[in-house]
Amino acid sequence: MVFLFVSMENLYHYLVIILFILLTIKLLIHKTKNLPPSPFSLPIIGHLHLIKNPLYQSLATLLSKYGPVLYLKFGCRHVLVLSSPSAVEECLNKNDIIFANRPRTMAGDLMTYNYTTFVWAPYGSLWRNHRRLSAVEIFCSNSVEKFSSIREEEVADFVRRLFEVSSGNGTQKVDLKYLFCLLTANVMWRTVAGKRGVEDPKDVEAEKMFFTEFKSLFFPSLGTNICDFFPVLRWIGFLGIEKKLKEIHRRRDEYLQSLVDGIRLNKSKKNFSLIERLLSLQQDDPDFCPDQVIKTMVLMMFIAGTESTAITMEWTMALLLSHPEALQKARDEIIRHVGHERLLNESDLPKLPYLRCVVNETLRLYPATPLLLPHCPSEDCVVDGYEIPKGTILLVHAWAIQRDPSIWEEPTKFKPERFYEGTLEDKEGFKYLPKYLPFGLGRRACPGRNMGLRSVLLAIGVFIQCFEWENVGSDKVDMTPDTIGLSIFKARPLEALCRPRPDVIKLLSQL
Repeated sequence: MVFLFVSMENLYHYLVIILFILLTIKLLIHKTKNLPPSPFSLPIIGHLHLIKNPLYQSLATLLSKYGPVLYLKFGCRHVLVLSSPSAVEECLNKNDIIFANRPRTMAGDLMTYNYTTFVWAPYGSLWRNHRRLSAVEIFCSNSVEKFSSIREEEVADFVRRLFEVSSGNGTQKVDLKYLFCLLTANVMWRTVAGKRGVEDPKDVEAEKMFFTEFKSLFFPSLGTNICDFFPVLRWIGFLGIEKKLKEIHRRRDEYLQSLVDGIRLNKSKKNFSLIERLLSLQQDDPDFCPDQVIKTMVLMMFIAGTESTAITMEWTMALLLSHPEALQKARDEIIRHVGHERLLNESDLPKLPYLRCVVNETLRLYPATPLLLPHCPSEDCVVDGYEIPKGTILLVHAWAIQRDPSIWEEPTKFKPERFYEGTLEDKEGFKYLPKYLPFGLGRRACPGRNMGLRSVLLAIGVFIQCFEWENVGSDKVDMTPDTIGLSIFKARPLEALCRPRPDVIKLLSQL
């Protein structure tokens, strides 16, 4: 018995020594790597104790202290944060194939149809096929042009409704956040399904119910999932997070499948909607375009094509209300080129450079996704001279880059004129990249950029063409951003007073 006790005691000593040796080796290996600057980290949680809401502002504070290339540890995940344009270009332009993957997450595991959704699919043949399909059927210039009538009709319908609510020539307080969200949802529904979520626009209650369901399914309040950084929490079913995600995906899938089945039964011969077009492709090649591919395309359109566009519309109007001289300048430009006899349409947009500058400046100050979508290197690589391990989460801090005083003159000031120096596009690509990144960079940049910009420019242009807008009350517009989530929302939904402009009352009464 004494012999057994001594043996067990020696075994514990040996285990401690082995563990010490392994930890020492790991520390030595870690120190030999030339990693980017990093704050002091705590055991297990890493740097999570330094992070507060909103995430993009916490990271901006750390970047200002430790430099534009920052290395962090969130639990078991390593994170590279960049606010250096040259480092961003190195990752997403020169080495964009290495950084063309997305990190795996619990939400990705459960809600992206096994990572076949175009936005979250890993780089490879499946992603290339889906990108080609989306480019041909959704985002090419012909497709964007084909759906322009939908955007114009929906904007005109909202203008007509605003005119009716204001009793023809009165002043009405408007919840612009709700208005823009509903507008973008209806545009996307008609683009995808060929119809509105609620056909009768006068049925306000049904419209509210539709929007509430749409928002709960495609924009649930999930926040950052702590289980992504501590996998053991997923194993024990922490707070039922995994169960909730599965239920959201089940309801979302039923919703999408019902939508596809309904259109399949009532398919028109024109193939005007996206689903109709994809169903036609399915008839030609069921293996290339099964129902799951159709649902992933629709899911991408609903999520990527509504919220970010509505956010940009709201911030644009908030900035114009805060700068009435800019609003008047944009209106003068529209009246000069369009007049009062008809509504602004998309063919007019190239003739309105100042309006485009206003939206560009809004996207600089308030990019809808301030950290862009995360990337993940598929192999060990070097960024700005630092060694970056495979699997590190890459976050590009577009918000910090676009407000960097070393890059932009008076970076926090609203100055649309700064974009008069040149267009955002030239023969080499984006003139202002990589210091202007609201749509990302490289092969995984936002493919819906042109469609989203057209929607914002058209809606804002028509709204200021037809109505006088004023802030509610005498105080300045509250520009405080929300502190929760990964997008930059206004903390307080934007409300404004609107009244029809006398010169366009005749036009509005004919809509």
